[in-house]
Amino acid sequence: MTFEQWMRAVLERVEHALEQYLPPVSTAPARLHEAMRYAVLGGGKRVRPLLCHAAGELTGARAEAVEAASAALEMVHVYSLVHDDMPCMDDDALRRGKPTVHVQYDEATALLVGDALQSQAFVAITEAAGTLAPLQQASLTRELAFAIGSLGMAGGQAIDLASVGQKLTRPQLETMHRMKTGALLRAAVRMGALAGETPDAAALQALDAYAAAVGLAFQVVDDILDVTTDSATLGKTAGKDAKDGKPTYVSIIGLDASRELAAQLRSDAHAALAPFGARAQRLAELADLVVNRVS
Repeated sequence: MTFEQWMRAVLERVEHALEQYLPPVSTAPARLHEAMRYAVLGGGKRVRPLLCHAAGELTGARAEAVEAASAALEMVHVYSLVHDDMPCMDDDALRRGKPTVHVQYDEATALLVGDALQSQAFVAITEAAGTLAPLQQASLTRELAFAIGSLGMAGGQAIDLASVGQKLTRPQLETMHRMKTGALLRAAVRMGALAGETPDAAALQALDAYAAAVGLAFQVVDDILDVTTDSATLGKTAGKDAKDGKPTYVSIIGLDASRELAAQLRSDAHAALAPFGARAQRLAELADLVVNRVS
């Protein structure tokens, strides 16, 4: 199976899992459930679920277990986007090529969509009881909860909001992005791996190094695309970071240096996977996918 075929197959399974784990519109409150499905289904790169599936294959995880974990990851990711787009945060009107949730519905609904998606993510993990042992469920729950809290995604977003109009150093910018973007990407890799045969400490360390490189590369590439790509291609408003006075890799080290950094991070990701040999092929290909968006 080629990488493209593998990716299409995984994305179909992810979409099906999300359909199953999201409450149906026929269940009250119908408008909230409709908005949740509007936000989640039929769009997005699904990078976190792809990473989760690739890591799960590395440790022999059952398909159903990885599908539950990947659905949880995507619901949390989308919740963060819904809240991030609201007027009190980044105030954006376009996401994944369509109106953001607060524009399509209203601000109160967008707030509730994010809240409900976060809790539904943990429901997905608990509903996978038949395919995950109790200790695995606890491990996955902890990984996800830690990744999205004040020391992870939420904390990174707080730093991001506080940095508007400020001049951050490169280490400060890296810290912010390792929390805001990298923490959930790291959780995706770890959750996929932990859904299978528990990896030893050395394997988890290698996967963490891989995830750290890919997570930072993802943000560097996003910063590059924000200044080199139009809104229609991005699926969100292009040039918004510069307009809003947000520090980015491009604004701090320049466009060419940012491209070089992305390439170096891809090499670092590949190097981290060396202990796994050919078994880590999909993870290596996903690192390429993340960085090749700018080539």
